[in-house]
Amino acid sequence: MKHTQPSTFRTSPERVKAAKARKLSSRRWLERQLNDPYVAAAKRAGYRSRAAYKLAELDDRFHFLKRGQRVVDLGAAPGGWTQIAVARAGKGRVVGIDLLAIDPIPGATLLQGDFLADDAERKLLEALGGAPDVILSDMAAPAIGHASTDHLRIVALVEAALEFAGKVLAPGGIFVAKVFQGGAERSLLEQMKRDFTSVRHAKPPASRAESAEVYVVAQGFHG
Repeated sequence: MKHTQPSTFRTSPERVKAAKARKLSSRRWLERQLNDPYVAAAKRAGYRSRAAYKLAELDDRFHFLKRGQRVVDLGAAPGGWTQIAVARAGKGRVVGIDLLAIDPIPGATLLQGDFLADDAERKLLEALGGAPDVILSDMAAPAIGHASTDHLRIVALVEAALEFAGKVLAPGGIFVAKVFQGGAERSLLEQMKRDFTSVRHAKPPASRAESAEVYVVAQGFHG
C-alpha cells in the first residue's frame, strides 16, 4: 500500500498552556506534537510512531521492501518501522531488536538486547531463518546538546550498523539507515559505495523540515 502525506487535520494551531513545572522546551515539543499531522495520522492508522511514515515514504520512492524478504530492524522501539516492514514483506520474516522492550507486533519477532552483543548475530539469524535481505536502522544516540559531539555519536551508530550488515547481509541486500548532515560521514559513505551497487540519500516528507536527519538507501550488497 502506498502512503501519501497526511493532510493537516486542524485549521488553527493548538497551544499548550504554561505550567510552573513545565519548561518552555517541553511546551514547544507538546505543541509540535499536537499540531503534527503525521502524529495524528499515525494514531489513526495504529502505528507506534510517526516515524512509520518515514520508512513508508522511503519505500514508496526506492521500492526496497518486497514480499517474502527477511528483514532486520535495528533499534526497533517503539516499533513503527517494524510495523511497516511486516506489512510490506508479506510472507517474509521480520525481526526487530532494541535495548528497550517492545510490545508485541503481529508478524514480527522482537528481541530485547544489544545488536552488537556476542550472541546477537546468532539470535537474529536463527529468528530470521537465514541471512537478512534488508537491514533497517532508524537509530539515533541520545543528544547531549553539543552539535558536533551528537553528530559523531550518531555516525558511530551508523558505522556499527553498517559493520553488522557487512557480516550478515545476503548478497544483493539492502541497508537503510538514518544519518545526519554534518560532514563526518564522508568515510562512511565511501565505504557504502564500495560495498553496494547504489547509494542514495533522501529526506522523506515525514522528516521534519528543521531536522538535520537524512536517510541513506544502499542497494545491491556485493557480499
